[in-house]
Amino acid sequence: MSTLIFLFLVHGQMKLKLAAYPIPICVCVPTESMSTLIFLFLLLFSSSGAFSCNQIDRHSLLSFYHQTSSSPPLNWSSTDCCQWEGVACGSYGSRVTRLSLPGRGLSGIFITPVLANLSFLSHLNLSRNHLSGSSPLTVLSSLNRLRTLDLSFNSFSGPLLSPDSSDSFSQVSVRTLDLSSNRFNGSIDPWFLSWSKTLISFNVSNNSFSGPIPSSVCSGSPFIEILDFSMNQFSGGIFDGFGECSQLQIFRAGSNSLSGWLPSDLYSVRTLKEISLSNNRFSGPINGSIVLLSSLRALELHVNELSGGLPTDMGLLSNLEQLQLHTNSLNGTLPPSLMDCTNLKTLLLRNNLFGGELSSLDFSKLQKLQTIDLGNNSFVGRIPDSLCLCRSVTAVRLAYNSLVGEIPPCMASLKSLTQLSVSDNYLSDVVGALKILRNCDNLAVLFMSRCFHDETAINDDGLRHQSGFENLQILTLGGCNLTGQIPSWIAKLRKLKSLNLSYNKMSGPVPTWLADMPHLFVVNLTQNFLSGDLPRELGRMPALIADNTSSDFGYFALPFLFNSQEYNRLFNMLRGLNVGNNSLSGNIPEELGQLKLLQALDLSNNNFNGSIPNELSHLVNLETLDVSGNHLSGEIPQSLTGLHFLSWFSVANNDLEGEIPSGGQFDTFSAASFEGNPKLCGNVLKRKCRVVKQVELEQPETETETEPESSWFNILSFGLGYLVGLLAISITLLFNSSWINFSFKH
Repeated sequence: MSTLIFLFLVHGQMKLKLAAYPIPICVCVPTESMSTLIFLFLLLFSSSGAFSCNQIDRHSLLSFYHQTSSSPPLNWSSTDCCQWEGVACGSYGSRVTRLSLPGRGLSGIFITPVLANLSFLSHLNLSRNHLSGSSPLTVLSSLNRLRTLDLSFNSFSGPLLSPDSSDSFSQVSVRTLDLSSNRFNGSIDPWFLSWSKTLISFNVSNNSFSGPIPSSVCSGSPFIEILDFSMNQFSGGIFDGFGECSQLQIFRAGSNSLSGWLPSDLYSVRTLKEISLSNNRFSGPINGSIVLLSSLRALELHVNELSGGLPTDMGLLSNLEQLQLHTNSLNGTLPPSLMDCTNLKTLLLRNNLFGGELSSLDFSKLQKLQTIDLGNNSFVGRIPDSLCLCRSVTAVRLAYNSLVGEIPPCMASLKSLTQLSVSDNYLSDVVGALKILRNCDNLAVLFMSRCFHDETAINDDGLRHQSGFENLQILTLGGCNLTGQIPSWIAKLRKLKSLNLSYNKMSGPVPTWLADMPHLFVVNLTQNFLSGDLPRELGRMPALIADNTSSDFGYFALPFLFNSQEYNRLFNMLRGLNVGNNSLSGNIPEELGQLKLLQALDLSNNNFNGSIPNELSHLVNLETLDVSGNHLSGEIPQSLTGLHFLSWFSVANNDLEGEIPSGGQFDTFSAASFEGNPKLCGNVLKRKCRVVKQVELEQPETETETEPESSWFNILSFGLGYLVGLLAISITLLFNSSWINFSFKH
């Protein structure tokens, strides 16, 4: 048996075909020799350059290579450009079809004619580089086979495209266009999205576009599935005709200046899976028709001006996973049907006007719930026991409501709980709460401030001898008017980074064991009844000397307030030692100067005496320093002017003296920083310092103080000598006058 093989010559290159076709040469080969012959043909064709890329494409790529730079350089050294890094060829005569170089450190001005000859290019990805230039989309007029263009995370600037170029786009068939995270500005003309009937994804987020969102977005691109206009400066309302986006799945336009009511035809796009319009100025109610969007998985309308209540049939959104409506003016009670959204993972309703009995809601159906934030509302009643059945929950915030009662004992079963905030409620039994929550093995953040009013101390023996809180990083019990001493069981919290016991009635000394806590870098004991010296041992706090912590500084699911600042990472918290408004006494320990990572030091309104230690000038990261309201004396150390990050400084109401230092940040402080020190002088107080004469400076101080009689003797001797001299001169003049008269007479 033999096999028929045809050979033909195309453009000077040998090709192999296994089908009948008109060819110049026909050869019959025995089957047993077939494999050998094929191998010889492949070897021949390979050596003749049968698989090398098209020379036009190679020249275009080399032009691109020479007009840009990359670090490290691109590996484009071989003769076959199809083998180059980021380049792929198709079956169209070895034409380049893909150029993908994301995050390769490319820099230079993007010149579109350089790539215009890559006429078979279907995928172009140059994202996450340092390319610049304007109007990069003119490349689309030549690349009519292009399906994906990703230029995101570069430095392109200027208007998106000149309207004069719109006629060049009649044949464009791009499907995915990503221009996000650049520096584009100006408005997007209405015609812009009308040239591509095949557009599926359009992303211009994180630029500086302004004006309205183009109304042609739906009529021009009927197959659009993803629209992302977020993080720009768009204004006005959302256009009418949104319902024409019949296949839209994701619509994002958050962080703009959009206003007005949400368009009613938005709710007719039944394919929507995500609506993200946060951080705008939308007002009015949430239309009840929203429950018709049965495919909706994420509804993000937070930080707007929405009002009214939630639709009573919210439970119809059975696929909903993310519901973020926080920071609006929504009111009323939560509809019970909300608990039928059994796929909910995130429920954020804080900073609204919601109210009602919280315990009337059955959270047990929300088995996938991970984050719930109902803070800053007007909920009443007890913390619902059904919340304990949400076994997947990791973060719970119920702060700033009017809840009463105790922490439910069942919360000890929430083994995944990492963050809990119940501050600013009317809860009771702080010791019981701590005994329950110590069983939450993964608890890292615990806020219980301004609860448990006027209860006894939290240094209960049961807590001292029990384990727990092994992963706790933040403990806040401020403003509860708790009495007793600072509890010693806190010393066992080896991962603790932040401790806030401010605004209580705690007495006794500041414990020295604070210096032995390896990761503690925030201590707030302000406004208590603490007394005694400030321990010198605090000067060796490890986390304020060197950042040697190995713990995770990742993001928390919910932001938290600390010292009137909002944080979502521990890493961003101001490292501080605050013991103001107590009854501490003695000298300010000079050892505090070893805390080189310290950013805030508050020793105000105590009974400290002595001078301000010069060693505080070693606190090179210090931003705030407050030693006002003490009994400090001496001069302000000139070395403090070297604290270049110091933005707040106060030594008011002490007994300091001398000239106020000048230079550095001291030139920015007002008179209020120094008031209440009558002996201080300087320009900031408009009080001139006394000028000492040079003669006085040369006078030995010991002579003035120890031999006052000698000074008076010198003055008296000088006076007598002056009188004797004057008398001698008078006698001489009288004698001379008599001699002259005698001479004239005689």
